Formats: sequence, C-alpha cells, structure tokens
Amino acid sequence: MKHRPDPVVTTAQGAVRGLRRGDTLTFLNIPYAAPPHGAGRFAAPLPHEPWDGVRDATVPGPNAPQSERRLGDVDMTPYFGTGWSRGEDYLTVNVFTPAGGGDALPVMVFVHGGGFVAGSTRAALYDGSAFARDGVVLVTLNYRLGIAGFLDLPGAPANRGLLDVVAALRWVRENVSAFGGDPHRVTLFGQSAGATIVGGVLATPEAAGLVRRAIVQSGSGLGAFTPEQAARVTGAAARALGVEPHADAFACLPDERLVEAASGLAGLDLRTGTHRDPLIGLSPFSLVLDTQPAVSVAAGLAADVDLLVGTNAEEGNLYLVPVGTYATSTAADVDETAARAHPDPVRLVETYRKSRPEAGFGELRSAVMADALFGAGSRALADAHAAHPRSGTYAYEFAWRSHALDGRLGATHTVELPFVFDLADRPELNGPHALLGPDEAPADLATRVHGTWIRFARTGDPGWDPYDTDRRATMRIDAEWTRTDDPRSEERRAWS
Repeated sequence: MKHRPDPVVTTAQGAVRGLRRGDTLTFLNIPYAAPPHGAGRFAAPLPHEPWDGVRDATVPGPNAPQSERRLGDVDMTPYFGTGWSRGEDYLTVNVFTPAGGGDALPVMVFVHGGGFVAGSTRAALYDGSAFARDGVVLVTLNYRLGIAGFLDLPGAPANRGLLDVVAALRWVRENVSAFGGDPHRVTLFGQSAGATIVGGVLATPEAAGLVRRAIVQSGSGLGAFTPEQAARVTGAAARALGVEPHADAFACLPDERLVEAASGLAGLDLRTGTHRDPLIGLSPFSLVLDTQPAVSVAAGLAADVDLLVGTNAEEGNLYLVPVGTYATSTAADVDETAARAHPDPVRLVETYRKSRPEAGFGELRSAVMADALFGAGSRALADAHAAHPRSGTYAYEFAWRSHALDGRLGATHTVELPFVFDLADRPELNGPHALLGPDEAPADLATRVHGTWIRFARTGDPGWDPYDTDRRATMRIDAEWTRTDDPRSEERRAWS
C-alpha cells in the first residue's frame, strides 16, 4: 500500500504540516496571535510573526496558564484536560478537515468552557474528527484565562480573552479557505464560559461580519460583571499579590503567581446595591461590560446572525452532586442561593416550590442555581434575538439523564458535549464516575444531536420551529425529541 504523505497547508503566516488520520486531516497548535508573554499578557492580541519553512502541526501545543481543576467524585478530565501544559505560544487553533478534500465547506469554531479559569483544546472532548468526517471544517481555539484573560485592570484592555476569540475568528476569515472551508459560512459555538463568550462576541461591534451563525450551549446573555463588580475582583487580586491594581504591576509577575492568586479568589461576594452576581460566587472572572450581551442584542447587534441557544435540564447538579452537597441541602441553602441570585429571593423560592411540588431541597437548590447561571440569561438572549426576526432564533433543552454517581448526576451541565462532538462511546466518558455514567446512551442520540448542530451550521435551521416571544418554541432533546412551547414559563416570568 502506497504511503500518502502528511498534509501541508500554507497559511498567511507560513506553511504547516498536519496528520492524516482516517477520514480526517488534523492540524494542531497553529498560532493565530503572538505569544502573550510579559506585558503582552495584558495587551490586545497581536499578529503572530511569520515563520520560514514548514511548521510542525502534528502534536498538541501549550495551553493557557491554569490550575488543575477537579469536581468531587466525577471525572471531568475529558472536559477540563489535565491542567497547564506550559509554553508561551499558546494562542493557537486546532483544525480538523475532511481528508477527501472539499471547497467552501461549512466552518464551525468552538470556544471551550471552564469558568473562565480552565480548559483548552487539549481536552479529549474537543476532538473534531466527527465534524470533519461529516463534511465540516472544525476549529478549536485556546484563549487567555483567569487574571491574564479577564481581570479588569487599569492600563489594559478589558476582556482580553474575548479579544483573543475575535482574533481567532479573524485568522479563520483569512486562512480557513486553505483548509477547504468557506470563510463566509462560519458558525461560532461554545459551551458554559465559552458560550457566554460567544454571546459577548455577538455584542461586539468589532466582530461584525466574522460570524454567520452562533450556538450558545449553557451560557448566559446576562453573565457579564459590571465594572464595579470587576473592580472588587481586581482589588482582591492586587491585595493577594501585594501589588498595585494596574497592568504595569501585574506584568512584572510570573504566570505561576497569577494562577495561584486566581485560585484564591473564588467565593468573593460581588453583589452590589444594584446588581446581583451573575455567577453566584462560582467564578471570580467573567466578561466585564457596561451593557449585558442580551441587552446589546436586543438593541439590534447580531440581528443578521442565526442563533441556536439552549440549556440542560439539570445544570446545577454538577455543582452539588459530585461534592456531596445535593443530598445534604437544606431550606436555608435554597434560600441562600436565591438571595445571591435574585432581588426577591422569597418570591423566587415560592415560584420553584409551586412549579416543583415534589422536589426536595437539593433539587430546588439545583434548579435555582441552573437558572441563575444559565437559564435566565439564555432565555433573555433568545428573547432579545427573536425581537429582530431578520435571522432565525431557535431554542433547545437537553434532557437526557446521565446515570453517573448512582444516577444522581442527571441532565447536568456539560452532559450534552459528548453528543455534540459524537464521542459518547469514548471509554473515558463512560463508567460510574464518568460524565455519561455506566449505562449506554440511546444508540442514535449522538448521531442525531451531532447531525442537528451540523444541519444548523449548513442551513441556519436545526429542524424545528423557530423561537419567537409569543410561543417560545423549544426542542426538548432526550431519547425522544419533543417540541414544547414556553417550557418553565413560571420560572421565566420570575426572572424577567
């Protein structure tokens, strides 16, 4: 059998050599921006210098500085990766494209989650081979995290991690045709913090025209901190590091100290006289904006971008079940969660008790957390976009329940990802402490979910009725798929 050479593609910065694996050509660790080192960690991303010769793109590269992240009894390594793989040249993309070639193929660009402090393209969940197999050019990207990416510092541009994503999209516009993709048919999609960043990109005028479609998986159009809230985080970080709260002072510190300081900021109370903490203390970092993305979208930004937005049915379980606090939750815990999240916590709790009359304290606490973090902000983003019906708006709820941790993990945060990437059969995702649990998922669920995401990227239509502010049509994704109108309407009204 004749050996076929590894593929070489020429980008605007230089040539890269990738891997040929079955139906997929894979290119790893291609720079889209200059290495962010020294003072550059707190500057806007700059173009990468061109290189001579052919750059090796066959092995994973470094990722953003971060601490190792664990979530109790569930193995989240496939989601977060194994932690910090060191190296300065980490503003990079991985590209997966069909080995059979193609021209003007749809392009999908994925932004990973991880609470704005963790995650990378090295994580097992983000293997894009199934997308390439099915005729899509899939791009995954690293971006700055934690203090370097999202701490709001005088002397530095805000939201540097989001600026990285915009820079990666510009790289895609300039280079993806060399990999067989159509630069004018780009779908930006992300999950959790990555989905909130996608919403931020939609609300960024400088990103106009870079994205044709967007998918927001368990993000929030109301997830940004106000400048006042961000200043509290900045003050706490400066005190922890013993420096002035200015970019010049932070630029003198090594990444190790920044990562250590970021780990110590969790749990800050960011409630102010006018605003609640949109992340209810779970992360000290988010986008920092004067206007929430949903409000900007309501004003007409991204009206020409097709949008698919959704959440999982039991998002909050991930933050309670693996650490043992779901079963031990009390009425006081429910009330405290509501107080962090809502200006009228008594009315909020009453609403959830009424809509879930059989629920115990753990379920109520999880449901309030889910809407505080994801549900209310996702509905707000969908409503805002649907108010400008130039492009399609679609909504889903992922309801298939993982049987991990004795069946208690359920339709939790992140559980849809193996189905989106068509990786549900991976051994590291299956087992009593793995994300999908010990029982096999429905045989065709991954095929159908993955195919739906691709259909949306190709056509702007996932295959069900559009969402509007009258019916709020939503597809409930489980072993059986069911279209519902305005699910959880009482909870929606409580948040609005």
